[in-house]
Amino acid sequence: MPTDHIAELLERIPDKLLPLDRWHRAHGGRMVSFAGYQMPVQYEGVMAEHLWTREHAGLFDVSHMGQTVLTGETPDRALEAVVPGDIQALKENRLRYTLLLNETGGILDDLMVTRRARDLYLVVNGATKYDDLAYLRETLPDEVVITLLDERALFALQGPKAAAALASLIPEVTDLYFMQAGAFVFEGTQLWISRSGYTGEDGFEISVDVDHAEALVDRLCAHESVKPIGLGARDSLRLEAGLPLYGHDMNDEVTPVEADLGFAISKRRRIEGGFAGADRVLGELNGGAARKRVGLMVEGRQPVREGAEIFAGDIPVGIVTSGGFAPSLGVPVAMGLVASRHAANGTQLHADVRGKRIAVTVAAMPFVSHRYRRASVT
Repeated sequence: MPTDHIAELLERIPDKLLPLDRWHRAHGGRMVSFAGYQMPVQYEGVMAEHLWTREHAGLFDVSHMGQTVLTGETPDRALEAVVPGDIQALKENRLRYTLLLNETGGILDDLMVTRRARDLYLVVNGATKYDDLAYLRETLPDEVVITLLDERALFALQGPKAAAALASLIPEVTDLYFMQAGAFVFEGTQLWISRSGYTGEDGFEISVDVDHAEALVDRLCAHESVKPIGLGARDSLRLEAGLPLYGHDMNDEVTPVEADLGFAISKRRRIEGGFAGADRVLGELNGGAARKRVGLMVEGRQPVREGAEIFAGDIPVGIVTSGGFAPSLGVPVAMGLVASRHAANGTQLHADVRGKRIAVTVAAMPFVSHRYRRASVT
């Protein structure tokens, strides 16, 4: 069958619906196609929802993401063949951000890994989850069993008042610090809750059986500090927080070093290697990469969007990978991949926006400081 005909058939496949699709529509959610799902992009408006999350607490439905468990014989050791993180050293009920790599060191996905008592719990991106599962099944030994938790919904509660709102239902969550997780019971239903998120704010990700998802969301949104928030604000929040988005700021041709995610390469793995693409990744880690993800402050009020070419004088030196207005700052900001010789903070460059050159300056990230609740170090 011709490739173009296959693509045409795929375009006709209807989007999947979130478990709470009708709930979102009933609460004013404007639904759009995203990652193969109908997702709420906004309720009241992106700006208002963004600022509400920064000041109060926003509830995001991220049930499209792939909740997966690995069980069987030494799944931690097996997973290390394709990620650069030290999974074997991960303690129970602790999370680690890591990267799924191909044989050339390109990023196939970014994900969170949690060690639980009897398995590894992974959360991967919704747009890539089936490709990720296929890659893991092809790469990991048969002794490792990979299970997609289709019967679970996932919500992110984010913002400075998120902890108080969730603690009003489950007081024990106040014992969690950033990148810690645990099992909790709410009205007879078991939840898996981690203190994590992708907005730069303190918050939680909550996994719940789909049959009990609506009751939980209703109780959370009954709290005066909590409102449902759409994809639009989720994107502007993570951009302000300097957090890369898979498929935009990184992809299978971008390495962890180029993506400025060297922190995800654990100390032991830097010494031992042994992960997909290690030769290239460790070579760039030691000798530098040709390009680097950087933050960009934009002069004026016009945002620069993904795909805009970046210039040093008349020489093209990179491309904008994410861009938009930062409501917390009142100015446009962006991220881009630029040649390393132009990646120092303070470097003056220009982005081409429909033939108009917009001045941009390489800047440190995050643009808005993270406010995670970290455990104190003694």
